[in-house]
Amino acid sequence: MHTDMSIVSLVLNASVLVQLVMALLALVSIASWTTIFRKWYQIRDARGATDEFEADFWKDRDLGTLFQQLREGKRDSGSLARIFESGMAEFLKTRQQKPGEVGAMLDGARRSMRAAYQREMDALEASLAFLASTGSVSPYIGLFGTVWGIMNAFRGLANVQQATLAAVAPGIAEALVATAIGLFAAIPRSLPRGSLGGLRGRPRAPGRG
Repeated sequence: MHTDMSIVSLVLNASVLVQLVMALLALVSIASWTTIFRKWYQIRDARGATDEFEADFWKDRDLGTLFQQLREGKRDSGSLARIFESGMAEFLKTRQQKPGEVGAMLDGARRSMRAAYQREMDALEASLAFLASTGSVSPYIGLFGTVWGIMNAFRGLANVQQATLAAVAPGIAEALVATAIGLFAAIPRSLPRGSLGGLRGRPRAPGRG
């Protein structure tokens, strides 16, 4: 008798535990790819805003005017713009409190910009821990489903008089589907982190005197 070996048939005919493993891995994979695309758009927008602000910053213009535009919302704000705004606000506040103390002004601005930089990087790196955990755990979950499915396949051999490849192949095949899904769920693990490399270090641009 011909046995249907399609992926859909293997999934539908798998044991309940293996089906639960596959369903879990499918949900994790969907969540991972959703996070990937959401993070990709976020990083793309951050890059665009950073390039735009950096070009605007290095023009021959008054930084006070640029600061006022950011404060009044007259221009789009990005990560780099928010870092500059934080440092400039602290610089102006310190200048009012300690006029003439240039060192105190610069130190306060640096501290404020470092804190703003860390906040921006935390926002950009949000959900990357989930992707890392998914990439580490998914293959093992898939392997568990594989081992369970193969175990059931060999247990089924006890009920047949003659052990043949045709008898054990469907069980092993459905078990290997769980491994394939686990590996697919682990693929997105390292995709977005490399995209952050171009943004690291760039907030230092507003550091001109």
